[in-house]
Amino acid sequence: MSTHFEGSTFCIHTFGCQMNKHDSERVAGMLEGLGSLPVASIEEADIVVFLTCCVREAADTRLYGQVASMKNIAVREGSPFDKRYIAVGGCIGQRDGEKLTEQLPHLDVVFGTHNLGSLPGLLSSAIENRRQAVEVLAEGTEFSSALPADREHTWAAWLPITVGCNNFCSYCIVPYVRGREKSRPLEDIAEEARRYGEAGVKEITLLGQNVNSYGRDLYGEPRFADVLDAVDASGVERLRFATSHPKDLTDEVIARFGTLRSLMPALHLPVQSGSNRILAAMNRRYTREHYLGLIEKLRAVVPDIALSTDIIVGFPGETEEDFMETYRLVEEVGYGQVFTFIYSKREGTPAAAMEDDTPREVIQERFDRLVDLVQRKAWEANQGELDTIVPVLIEGVSKRDELVLAGKSPKNQTVHAPVPAGLRPEDLIGTIVPVAIDEARTWYLSGTVVDA
Repeated sequence: MSTHFEGSTFCIHTFGCQMNKHDSERVAGMLEGLGSLPVASIEEADIVVFLTCCVREAADTRLYGQVASMKNIAVREGSPFDKRYIAVGGCIGQRDGEKLTEQLPHLDVVFGTHNLGSLPGLLSSAIENRRQAVEVLAEGTEFSSALPADREHTWAAWLPITVGCNNFCSYCIVPYVRGREKSRPLEDIAEEARRYGEAGVKEITLLGQNVNSYGRDLYGEPRFADVLDAVDASGVERLRFATSHPKDLTDEVIARFGTLRSLMPALHLPVQSGSNRILAAMNRRYTREHYLGLIEKLRAVVPDIALSTDIIVGFPGETEEDFMETYRLVEEVGYGQVFTFIYSKREGTPAAAMEDDTPREVIQERFDRLVDLVQRKAWEANQGELDTIVPVLIEGVSKRDELVLAGKSPKNQTVHAPVPAGLRPEDLIGTIVPVAIDEARTWYLSGTVVDA
C-alpha cells in the first residue's frame, strides 16, 4: 500500500501535562507536512494519535477504553486507507512499549517520549508492511522543538527548556518515562523566544518537569533566572512557566517577579503535602517551613501574587494529623487555585510498595473537606479583583455563549466579558483588552470590555 498521505485526515487526543500539549503541536506539524489534514473527531480521521500520560491510573483506563472502542468505528468514506491507523505515544507509550500491541492488537504504532520525530516513519512502515511498528528509545538526543509545528494558537507558544526529571519523588513515574533531566542551551531558548516575539506571539510559557533546576547539567549550576531574562528581552508581553519545584526555587528567580516586565504575577508551586513526615516519605526534599518561607519571600516582592499548587490526599501512611497539616497550610497560604488528587499507586515507584490500611472512605472524606476549603479560599482570592480594571488576553468565547469572550488575567484567572457592540469575537481573540471587573466567582471573573 502507498505511504502517500495526501487526502488523509488525522486527529490527536492529548492527555496530561503541558509538555504533551506542546508535543501534540509537533505531531500536527509533522502530519500536515506529509499532506494529511486535521479533523475534530475520530470518526472523521484516518489516523488517530494518542499522546498519553501515566501519572494517574485513570489515564491508563481512559486510553485503553478509547482505543478498544475504536474497533467498532467504520473507516470514513473517501479514506485513502482501508483501515484507520492508531498510534500511541507519550508516557504510556514509553512505559509499556511492545506490551501495548499485545493488549491492543488493532493498535498500529507505538512510540516513546524520546522519539517523537519517528512517528511519520513508523506510520509509513505500518501502512506499507501492514504490521505493527514499535520504537521506544531509552533516551533522546534532540528536543521536540526542532520538529515542525502547527501551534494551536498563533498568539501563544509553549517553549520547552528542559526535558526529563532528576527528582524521583517516591510516588511519581515521570523520571522513569521521561528520563533524566536535560537542558537546552540558553542561546537556543533565547533564539526561539526572539522568533516568537517577532511573529507577534503575546504569551510564552516555559516548560519543564522542573524549570528551576534548568542548566545544572550544562553549566554546573541552575541558570533559570538567566532564561527568564533572555525571554523577557524577546519583547513578548506575557511570560509564564511550569512546573516549579520548591527545593530549587532561588532568591534570584523570586526577585525576577519584581523586575521583569513580562513575567506574570502568578506562580504554580506544588507543595503536595503540608506534613514534614509525608514530605520526607514522598522524597520531596524540602520542609513545610522551607515552603512557607518561599511564600513569604514571593509576597515580599509581589504582595498580591497569585499562587496555585498541587496536593495529594491519601499518600500511604497519611494520618489525620498529617492531613490537617496540609489543611492548615492551605488556609495559611490562601491559594487562588489548587489541583487536588487522591493518591494513585503507580507500579515501579517506591511508594507503590508502601503499606497503607487507611479506608478509602476516610481518604475520600478528607479529600472532600479539602476541596471545600480550596473553593472557599479561591472565592476569597478573587474578591480582590472587584471594581478593578484587568488586562485580559482573549483566548476565545465562553462554552455557554458565543457572544461572551473568555480569556486570562495576568494572575491566570479566567475572565468573561460580553463582546462589545459593533465587534465580533474574532476581532479580539489573541489581543489583550482591559476589562472592568464587576463580578467575582470561585473560578472566574466577569466584567465589561472598556476602551476596546
